[in-house]
Amino acid sequence: MSLTLLYRGKNVRFSMRLNKLHWLSAVMFFALISGVIVHLVLSTNEQPNSSTDYFASKSTVIAKQQTDASATELNIVALKKQQLTALTMKLAELQSHVLRLNALGGRLADNANIPEQEFNLQKLPPSGGPFPIRGDIRRKPLAQLLLEITQLEKALNHKENQLNMLESLTLGHHIENTRYLSGRPITKGWLSSYFGIRKDPFNGRPSMHKGIDFAGKEDGEIIATASGIVSWADDRYGYGQLIEINHGDGLKTRYGHNKRLLVNVGDVVSKGQVIARMGSTGRSTGPHVHYEILHHDKQINPIKFVYRKAK
Repeated sequence: MSLTLLYRGKNVRFSMRLNKLHWLSAVMFFALISGVIVHLVLSTNEQPNSSTDYFASKSTVIAKQQTDASATELNIVALKKQQLTALTMKLAELQSHVLRLNALGGRLADNANIPEQEFNLQKLPPSGGPFPIRGDIRRKPLAQLLLEITQLEKALNHKENQLNMLESLTLGHHIENTRYLSGRPITKGWLSSYFGIRKDPFNGRPSMHKGIDFAGKEDGEIIATASGIVSWADDRYGYGQLIEINHGDGLKTRYGHNKRLLVNVGDVVSKGQVIARMGSTGRSTGPHVHYEILHHDKQINPIKFVYRKAK
């Protein structure tokens, strides 16, 4: 097989005879040239058109890194705010506790006839030490809170020692001869529930009853079973309106579910004094007083004290 190329011009006549090998080579050559041209064109289209596109892509990467850094910084700031909030709440709680102790201590000091200048609960004891390091100004709020909490803890320890001294003095001056625990905490009524395991009146399941109950009429008199100092006179979960009296030597009594309280924290009460009116506040099914005796803050069975002969 052969191919003849013929060209006729105005003044030129040209002809060429190609065999099969020649014209196949020519076709392959032109195909190769066309493929190279197409590849170059496509490669050129894929490359950035200008330096602007290059810098735009770089700017996008930098912007993303800055956004991530900002998000991390915001998370750190939020965490610090949470810590500051928690410390502020703790500081307020300690300050309230100090104020309550000051009020209690002042009342006890008055009852013990101790001159104010000799026993000032508002004044901290002498102390010293190196000047505290302030640190970075950005950490000042957190550091200041920690410093104030430390100071309050020291103040609480000091006031605890003062109150223990006052308790000893008050008991010694006023109630040494009448702090013997005996008798019932009511003037009228009956013993309705004993100390120990019993059926819970609300869910019917066995539960530990850490006191004894005396039922009676609403507004009946609740009396102190020994002289002492009122250490609690307020609402408490489960007890309702509760009175707690410290009798010294690690002994305390509690009178729960009262309708109305007649004494305040810090009052010195006498044996047989009316301290509350019977009610059904807190976790209660009817008018009664829940009576507890604690020895070193652990409830014990009061029944032997109830039937104990008075001195």
